[in-house]
Amino acid sequence: MKNLLLLATIILFFCQCNSGKNTENPNSELPKIAIAGLAIESSTFSPAKTHEEAFQAKIGEDIFEIYPFLKEGSEARNNARWYPALKGHSLPGGIVTKEAYESLVKQLLENLEANKPYDGLFFDIHGAMSVEELDDPEGDLIKRVRKVIGKETIISTCMDLHGNVSETLAKHTDLMTCYRMAPHEDAMESKQRAVDNLIERLASGKGRPQYKAWIPVPILLPGEKTSTRIEPAKSLYAEIPAIADQEGVIDAAIWVGYAWADEPRNHAVVMVTGDDKEKVTKGAEKLASKFWEVRNEFEFVAPVASLEESLEMALNAEEKPFIISDMGDNPTAGGAGDVTWTITEILKRNEFKSEDGPELIYASIPGPEFVAEAIKLGVGAEIKATAGAAVDHRYAPPVMLNGKILAIEHGDKHAETEVVVQVGSAKVIVTKKRKPYHKIKDFTNLGLDPSNADIVMVKIGYLVPELYDIRAGWIMALTPGGVDQDLQRLDYKRINRPMFPLDKDMETPDLSARLIPLSNE
Repeated sequence: MKNLLLLATIILFFCQCNSGKNTENPNSELPKIAIAGLAIESSTFSPAKTHEEAFQAKIGEDIFEIYPFLKEGSEARNNARWYPALKGHSLPGGIVTKEAYESLVKQLLENLEANKPYDGLFFDIHGAMSVEELDDPEGDLIKRVRKVIGKETIISTCMDLHGNVSETLAKHTDLMTCYRMAPHEDAMESKQRAVDNLIERLASGKGRPQYKAWIPVPILLPGEKTSTRIEPAKSLYAEIPAIADQEGVIDAAIWVGYAWADEPRNHAVVMVTGDDKEKVTKGAEKLASKFWEVRNEFEFVAPVASLEESLEMALNAEEKPFIISDMGDNPTAGGAGDVTWTITEILKRNEFKSEDGPELIYASIPGPEFVAEAIKLGVGAEIKATAGAAVDHRYAPPVMLNGKILAIEHGDKHAETEVVVQVGSAKVIVTKKRKPYHKIKDFTNLGLDPSNADIVMVKIGYLVPELYDIRAGWIMALTPGGVDQDLQRLDYKRINRPMFPLDKDMETPDLSARLIPLSNE
């Protein structure tokens, strides 16, 4: 019995001593992994500019709040020693100022410097950030990160499928993936895949993949034409798992790219990583060829029409709510969010001039001065003041809103303060700062019921799940703004040409795989 007790004591001591070890390889410590990234979608066709505060950067332990799969006690959290540096994520918007970018990068690099060396880095970015005086901000950022952490640290990058993958970004990263759904219902799943891939490669000792196949595909389409809800994107993205799940392949990904920035890196990309050269290259070529084959089949995810036609359809609809996407100034794609053209046209129409007219909810228009005046007057008061067009006034001046204040709510993460004003039968949401309206609670918190309104108009492109689920009818209005869906109207000067669909009759491009040098070569 004493011998058994002694043996049990020795085993317990051994387990305690190795509690910080990798269980697959008990002779090595758990891998040391940093977290860092900056994310935004930036339209270069909008006059708006994005400043540092928009990124709402998190530092240190606060970063764990972003990732449910890294909560205390989770498998991923327990399988590594984590060193979160800086993670900033802004609402889509205009080009980032050089000052904001340099300030954020400085903080990010200093935080990485403080705890190096690292075995791995989870590099969490969007991929469509535009910065003053830079053509490839994510490429610039990862090069500067490499100078701090060195070439031996393995970087696993997760991106939005609407991001852009330059050769520079592909060169300096090791493991790479992106979302496989649009709308991005799998965003957190994709980030976890990036982390799981990183931990597995470190724990197994396999390290960075031997091959990275990169194929630029000269296609540039808006997300509203490439939603995975419908064909051909639905079937195209369904091809990925069969390639990614092969032995010898780590991941496969298709980037649609970002259509509203005029930079050479803006185009679609296919990338496959792994240790089997043939499977990696053939898999990438299969996806790229399939993408090119179906290029003429991409259509808008919903019917599109002019604003006038959209309103006529909504007014004649038998079931409600009828949802109209005000697409041209969509803040979830990079629009300034304060173009007043659409709401100005709505308020001109006789149907909405009486309180007894059809209920129309409009979300939303920024107007800090309007909000300040509403706060002074209070709920129930009449207000006459202007809102919007402080940033993008190319299509219409500030809109005059003359009506009754129905609600004032403070504390929203993005809007800060929201005001609902009823003008005739239109209920217009005015915000201190711009905000996209995605969720039902965004409306119900303001005393609005979008499910029972006659018409709901949102500055958005394709509908996110909650709005999609309540729609009785839906049209996407071709309205003007910094993310105009009619790409032919955009003044591209610097993207690579030829580019489909701008050059519809272009010859078939070279879609053979290009093997990108490893990050430590």
